[in-house]
Amino acid sequence: MASQAQLDMLAKISKQNGFIAALDQSGGSTPKALGLYGVEPSEYEGDQEMFAKVHEMRTRIITSKVFNGERVLGAILFENTLDREILGQSTASYLWQVKQVVPFLKVDKGLEAEVDGSQLLKPIPDLDGLLAKANQQNVFGTKMRSVVKLANAQGIEAVISQQFTVAKQILAAGLMPIIEPEVDIHSPEKAQAEALLKAAIVKHLDDLAADQQVMLKLTLPETANFYQELVNHPKVLKVVALSGGYSREEANSRLTENNGMIASFSRALSEGLSAKQSDAEFDATMDASIESIYQASKT
Repeated sequence: MASQAQLDMLAKISKQNGFIAALDQSGGSTPKALGLYGVEPSEYEGDQEMFAKVHEMRTRIITSKVFNGERVLGAILFENTLDREILGQSTASYLWQVKQVVPFLKVDKGLEAEVDGSQLLKPIPDLDGLLAKANQQNVFGTKMRSVVKLANAQGIEAVISQQFTVAKQILAAGLMPIIEPEVDIHSPEKAQAEALLKAAIVKHLDDLAADQQVMLKLTLPETANFYQELVNHPKVLKVVALSGGYSREEANSRLTENNGMIASFSRALSEGLSAKQSDAEFDATMDASIESIYQASKT
């Protein structure tokens, strides 16, 4: 039986306008995220200090008065963040109890080497243990990212088949999976890859049980409303868009052309934020960023 909190979170994601903040940079992407935030490698030593620095950045974002459940529906966290606290509460608990922002957990362990134009998920050892931990902390859902680089049907089917296999394990644990098969924005075959991807997703959605739903996190497509069939699909709770390296302006512009898709931006959300800003400057920058992404997500 779903708890009342889970039902409230489901209703929020399903019905309310807003977007999902991707705050889940992990080991490989953290130095770049910190660099963009104005924290140089000379300011920390080793992984522990690096993760402490990035938690300071995330804490500043999450505790900002402009970051709340009115415009931000959810936030995706890295496991290391789940193990840390914000103002004396676990991060996931603080997000929901204080900010009314639905917590999600990134569960993947990175990418395999490219095969057939795609990169599969690396094995996720003790996924069941991680899902149990997520449930203990009242996390609503999970996210896992694969990457498609070329319009190779075999590679794309491998990505989607693996994603749905893991998604079923997540559903069995009572959590909502966000399936993320990112199409590289620099792919020379991006539109063709998107066509193959959509067909593969529809096939696997139709294999889900009647009472099962998933979320999808997709690269903003080359053709406006290309994923409308997925947005409207009864087994899809929500289709969210990744910024994939597009600037916030470009990502927002593309998002406004795709009705029913909402943002789940990472770099495009934190663009312009700096550790060196005063709290007033930081809040003003983030307020403008959140508002622009919120408006683009309402179309």
